[in-house]
Amino acid sequence: MGFELILAAALVILYVGFCAWHSQGKGKLTQAEIDRYLAMIEKLPLPQEGVQAFIARLRPWAEADDGKPVYMFNLIHFFSRMQTFPGAPEFKGTPEQANAHYEKGLLWLWLSHASYPTFIGAPQATNLINMQPERTWGNMTVVRYPSRRTFLKLISHPTYARVSGYKFIAVELDLVPVSRGTIIPDLRWFAGGGLVIIFLLVGWLRAALLG
Repeated sequence: MGFELILAAALVILYVGFCAWHSQGKGKLTQAEIDRYLAMIEKLPLPQEGVQAFIARLRPWAEADDGKPVYMFNLIHFFSRMQTFPGAPEFKGTPEQANAHYEKGLLWLWLSHASYPTFIGAPQATNLINMQPERTWGNMTVVRYPSRRTFLKLISHPTYARVSGYKFIAVELDLVPVSRGTIIPDLRWFAGGGLVIIFLLVGWLRAALLG
């Protein structure tokens, strides 16, 4: 039993570490934190009018912090050609490639703060209920953040400042924070997990009765 106990202890330690990583950044934002993060975000090398509008919407959302995880609903519209603004980076490629460069540059920063996409999809057709005829979407992503603090921390990080321009020369973005609701995984996981449990339970009962 020695090996099994050591393995069980190691797995428990790994799980505790995973939970600590996954729940980092908890707790409600203070006013001092909000002011500090927004002051840094205001200096991002992005279209100035866009940054000011972003700050104006970001502040009340940050001040209403409940300390819980948040899911960012991203609707991305790729420009037909690269945009430009004061301080914009130069990029030789398509808007899709510029956006991919942005995402690659932030991958490990986001993962180190337990922020990751829970859904990524591309449209199969144009909008079936055409509320905005002029708008087409190239990608839809839902990103999970442990807290509003984590979101503000990441978008005020120096690494974000270095690569954010590649996104905004490439896409127009609708960004909507939503609270966690009901998340239903693929039902095949439920069916498979249930059958595995039944198999193990039957095997345990047989061993107990025949032993």
